[in-house]
Amino acid sequence: MKKGKRVLVQYDNVEKALRKFKKKILESGLLQEVRDREFYTKPTTKRKADKSQAKRRLKKQLRDQQLPPKLY
Repeated sequence: MKKGKRVLVQYDNVEKALRKFKKKILESGLLQEVRDREFYTKPTTKRKADKSQAKRRLKKQLRDQQLPPKLY
C-alpha cells in the first residue's frame, strides 16, 4: 500500500502549500500512473510504444555524442 502525500498549510499560505503538493505528486510519478491507468492499453501497444521510446532515446544519445558541424 502506498503512503499518502501530506503538506501542511502554514500562516494561511494555501498557494505555497498547493505548489509543494503538486511538486511532490509530480516527483512521485503518481499523476502519470493515474493517467496511464485511465484507459486500458493492450500489451502489444505498450511494447510498441516502449520500443519507439527506446529508439528515440538512442537517437538522442547518438546525436548528443556527435561533434558539432564545422562552421567555416
